[in-house]
Amino acid sequence: MAELFAYTDGACSGNPGPGGWGVLLRAVENGRILRERELSGGEAATTNNRMELMAAISALESLTRPSAITIVTDSAYVKDGVTKWIHGWKRNGWKTAAKKPVKNAELWQRLDDAQARHDVRWEWVRGHAGHPENERADELARAGMAPFKPEPSS
Repeated sequence: MAELFAYTDGACSGNPGPGGWGVLLRAVENGRILRERELSGGEAATTNNRMELMAAISALESLTRPSAITIVTDSAYVKDGVTKWIHGWKRNGWKTAAKKPVKNAELWQRLDDAQARHDVRWEWVRGHAGHPENERADELARAGMAPFKPEPSS
């Protein structure tokens, strides 16, 4: 049986600024890659954290049927948010322990809805450390950001 992986990353030029997200989806069986799919997108005015969230959301929303998937992210914000903090935020009406509104609450809610359909395992990897799939997700994120970056002046 094939295992499904989504390698996700977000990028931002300035924070806030133009940003992009990227996903490398891969089905693997016995160490052999069966299928790959790449996704990317971006926004004109956003933050790195929002793009990290959009990468994970896009990976999960792209699946057409409930699946077991491992999402590999270099964002401790996303991994810790979805595996630790989100339970308290939901209990507290999307407020932090300090009673402040959760930043990016609409994206956290969308991620929560997207993962509810699936059996998701979250894995963190160090970014920009030579992890080939994470590096590819980073390239896709930068490509997703490219249409929103202003042209350099000559």
